[in-house]
Amino acid sequence: MNLLIECAELARVIGDPDLRVIDCRFELLDPDAGQRQYASGHIPGAVFADLDRDLAAPAAGGTGRHPLPDASTMARTFGRLGISNSSRVVVYDEDNGALAARCWWLLRWLGHDDARVLNGGYARWRSLGLPARAGH
Repeated sequence: MNLLIECAELARVIGDPDLRVIDCRFELLDPDAGQRQYASGHIPGAVFADLDRDLAAPAAGGTGRHPLPDASTMARTFGRLGISNSSRVVVYDEDNGALAARCWWLLRWLGHDDARVLNGGYARWRSLGLPARAGH
């Protein structure tokens, strides 16, 4: 299975009921930036996953800034985001894929094999003039 998906390929399947698109944009120096970016524009049908609240356990002494959540908590989070065992998932961040890769890895860690990272992220999506939606 290809780990990346190209923007044009994703654009062709937007609206597929088995597809879940996850926006993982985040900035370490401004933790609320990703939520603001999502609200101002995102790939149609995407839901937002926050690094601090959704893709990491709370930091505690000696755990580092974004510790690995326990599997049951992560499974519930993915369920809340609309991901089921039969979902095809595409994750993206702003551009380089580092944050999307964390979400992709968490999905794989839980045994979800049908997950891909959007090549070039949201920046590439917009540079191609593909549709975006604002709001939550």
